[in-house]
Amino acid sequence: MTTVRLPLFPLNSVLFPGLVLPLNVFEERYRAMMRELLKTPEDEPRRFAVVAIRDGHEVAASEPGMPDPTSVPERGPAAGFGTDPAKAFHGTGCIADAATIRERADGTFEVLATGTTRVKLLSVDASGPYLVAELEELPEERGEEAGALAEGVLRAFRAYQKRLAGARERSLTSGSELPDEPAVVSYLVAAAMMLDTPTKQRLLQAPDTASRLRDELKLLRSETAIIRNLPSLPASDLTRGPTSLN
Repeated sequence: MTTVRLPLFPLNSVLFPGLVLPLNVFEERYRAMMRELLKTPEDEPRRFAVVAIRDGHEVAASEPGMPDPTSVPERGPAAGFGTDPAKAFHGTGCIADAATIRERADGTFEVLATGTTRVKLLSVDASGPYLVAELEELPEERGEEAGALAEGVLRAFRAYQKRLAGARERSLTSGSELPDEPAVVSYLVAAAMMLDTPTKQRLLQAPDTASRLRDELKLLRSETAIIRNLPSLPASDLTRGPTSLN
């Protein structure tokens, strides 16, 4: 069992391996995290872990009524996550490697990171300026029939793309641009589908690639049928998540 200890960045979204994650960092706890990561030599990975929030607020209350009418100001690394922050997060997350950390003149940061490896959350330490987690790296097992399932998912995903783009528009991605490695397919599709956080979390923590692909195939068929009668939706970058305002 390989364990690592890394800074923890909770979000209201799920990060998958291979997904690009832009961050707009302005809270002091995460600014402190980025200042510490900048001490890492440029030729070494600047890693932190991302977990999806189960119960809590991505942005801590900064004044009465923010971010919701009942909130009161909180301070510290666990602000917004209760007395036991580990219980506020989903148990499986993803390591992120920050390729770019740029500090602005006002002390906030623009960060561009990429998901790399799934991890299991073992414990959370809130004694410092930001949360730090003890994590177990999770291997990606292939599972049975992963190759055939990946082919089926890609076919279903193209149909899903066409429905999202609208019957009068071309597919969002040409066939030559889609991967064929089952694990990569499974993560790309999980990230690209318009799903709620619990469903994306379920896909992230699937026991193996084949299981994730089976789940995605069912979801793709169901979602394609649902949107068949809906208006066209805007296309999205399939490997890039929306910028998080931490």
